[in-house]
Amino acid sequence: MTAPATGPVRRRITVRGTVQGVGFRPYVHRLAADFALAGFVSNTADGVLIEVEGPPEEVDRFAGRLTEQPPPLATVTGVGSEDVPATGATGPFAIRPTERSAGRTQLPPDTATCADCLRELADPGDRRHRHPFVTCTHCGPRFTIATGMPYDRPATTMAGFPMCPACAREYGDPADRRFHAQPVACPDCGPRLALVPAAGLGVRPARDAQALATARALLAAGRIVAVKGVGGYHLACDATDDRAVATLRARKERGGKAFAVMCAGLATAERVAVLSAAERDALAGARRPIVLLRRRTSPDRLRLADQVCPGSPHVGLLLPYTPVHTLLFGLPGDPPGPRVLVMTSGNRSGEPIVTDDTEALTRLAGLADAWLTHDRPIACPCDDSLLRVRPDGTEQVLRRSRGYAPRPLRLPLPVRPTLAVGGDLKNAPCLGEGDHAWFGPHIGDMGELAALDAAERAVRHLARLTGVIPRRVAADRHPGYHSTRRAARLGLGEPVRVQHHHAHIASAMAEHGLDGSTPVIGVAFDGTGYGDDGTVWGGEILLADYTGYRRLARLAPALLPGGDAGVANPCRLALARLWAAGLPWTPGLPSVDACTETERSVLRQQLSRQLACVPTSSMGRLFDAVSSLVGLCHRAGYEAQAALELEAAALEARDADAVAYPFGCTAGGRDMDPTPALHALLDDQARRTPVPVMAARFHRGVARAVAEVCRRARTETGLTTVALTGGVFANALLEEETAALLTTAGFSVLRHGEVPPNDGGLALGQLMVAGTAAHHETE
Repeated sequence: MTAPATGPVRRRITVRGTVQGVGFRPYVHRLAADFALAGFVSNTADGVLIEVEGPPEEVDRFAGRLTEQPPPLATVTGVGSEDVPATGATGPFAIRPTERSAGRTQLPPDTATCADCLRELADPGDRRHRHPFVTCTHCGPRFTIATGMPYDRPATTMAGFPMCPACAREYGDPADRRFHAQPVACPDCGPRLALVPAAGLGVRPARDAQALATARALLAAGRIVAVKGVGGYHLACDATDDRAVATLRARKERGGKAFAVMCAGLATAERVAVLSAAERDALAGARRPIVLLRRRTSPDRLRLADQVCPGSPHVGLLLPYTPVHTLLFGLPGDPPGPRVLVMTSGNRSGEPIVTDDTEALTRLAGLADAWLTHDRPIACPCDDSLLRVRPDGTEQVLRRSRGYAPRPLRLPLPVRPTLAVGGDLKNAPCLGEGDHAWFGPHIGDMGELAALDAAERAVRHLARLTGVIPRRVAADRHPGYHSTRRAARLGLGEPVRVQHHHAHIASAMAEHGLDGSTPVIGVAFDGTGYGDDGTVWGGEILLADYTGYRRLARLAPALLPGGDAGVANPCRLALARLWAAGLPWTPGLPSVDACTETERSVLRQQLSRQLACVPTSSMGRLFDAVSSLVGLCHRAGYEAQAALELEAAALEARDADAVAYPFGCTAGGRDMDPTPALHALLDDQARRTPVPVMAARFHRGVARAVAEVCRRARTETGLTTVALTGGVFANALLEEETAALLTTAGFSVLRHGEVPPNDGGLALGQLMVAGTAAHHETE
């Protein structure tokens, strides 16, 4: 038996995870000092390397404490430890320069200004009083300023701002909150603000504090200001000013799509929306996403302009997350300004968010009256994230970007180095290798060349930060997708083409850590996906794992007149659904009256001869059709408008009754047939049933139809796990109703959390299908 060591021991510890740019080295330094240990800590390309030497019991205590209370932004994913020969070191513990070597570590996302920095910002006695770029190791930009790894100042966009002596002392002091905080700066050495007015505005250019004061005054006067943030420009205006909001909507050609609103603080947000404790936490957390909230209707509410979110009971709110935002609302004693601001992406509709200062002056010309900008470059665009909070307090991310990217996701199976390019809507690429995947930031729709270029830059930036060199590329099967055609030109061989709804289901499986050894019943509902038979899928129930899938059931198809171009006309979709159900186009029906006589004539010829039509099983298109049938939305000005308005109406009457429109079964029980539901809806219309009641009954009917199909699938397959995925399940009412019915029926239900259910999460599923297939081929 070996006697326990009595002399000094030395231990080498490697820590992996998000451990750079988060104050991990000063944390280790302080911990070592507490236990009077010698040694050193250093950043490496793999993470953090530590060697400690001292009495064995103190070394053990140090190792035990190391991961118990890490810095606020750190995430430890692995710790390795080995004993090495003691050197007799007794000197003070040291922080060594970063090692330059091959490997990979994880960079934290950008986070909101911390409470300590906000106190300094507002303290007239602090040297960073009113400094628009105040930050420390616990907050501020990381992903959007990093140009490479390891994460050190020369590999950030702060490289062009040499530190003054005072900042250099803080940066080099392990006991200081700003030790090795790469964005650290002060008014003497940091970036500077500038206000650039549009020609003819009658306002003088300004710098620094005067730039902020002028911008606030312009907003108070009803003007639109382009504000440069950490991940790109926003277009801002007073959210209570009807004329300003209407002007912004017209200039941006926004249609009726809702704007996000930034509130000065939680107290202001409480006057705009009804907040649960979980929603309050999400809104004020370090990620600072846009949170979709129920609008307050009480008399003491803070009224928003009608055009902020027309026709919606919800509003997307966010809180300030940069010092510039805080200063824009004003500190105590400042002239008053708006307390709520529309804060929408700085771009023209369909284009990616603008990050370059020169581009901002040209691409946002005609949209903005002035530009509040600064001279710190943005390394990578990063739009605001968007989420909703379910009644049980869990979150469903609808757009995963700032505050999340590039935080990795742990994969249930190892993958070969693979790039997944996602789809053409809500595009977000994903890189994976081994047991980790990294989503890039939200890019948006890929119909513009600027978006394709932005996606390529995002992938290159992600590759630099992760060290992943992809050997294979995965894409959607749709032959017309811009993302798929781009994937074929990347020089990574023929893309692995993954069926759209298979990718959605694989994404849900991966997020929940399923290794694929047992298939799931995947319910994939969305607007459009290229089917195996060349038709438009979107109402699919698949038996799926990572290696393949089999169609168990679907929504009974109807013809889609005009293909994708017809989606903008829900009234035509409604008539096509009535045609498929054998129901007449009776004058007086909202959808019939919404179509002109010429439209109806052309449509009748199209459907009877199947000209310029494609069959679709899309559940998203059925929601659009029903929205028109009940008289809500006949012409859609933006994606999913009709379905969103239908959901909003249903929420008004969700508890009015328990009636559900019935769905039938065709094709041997494998098709969900909406014909009975349409009959019931038309009967309700004849009885003048309120629109919200009809909308709620339709939602309830879809949920019950899904539960019934899943019960039949369980009988056939013996499977008891159901994945709910696809953009239709961003519908809170449908998702909650369906999940509740399935849970009551004894199913285990997979619902999306951090990975969006819509096409923003598609790339993860593509990665799993293609990346694990590559592994299988080499085993």
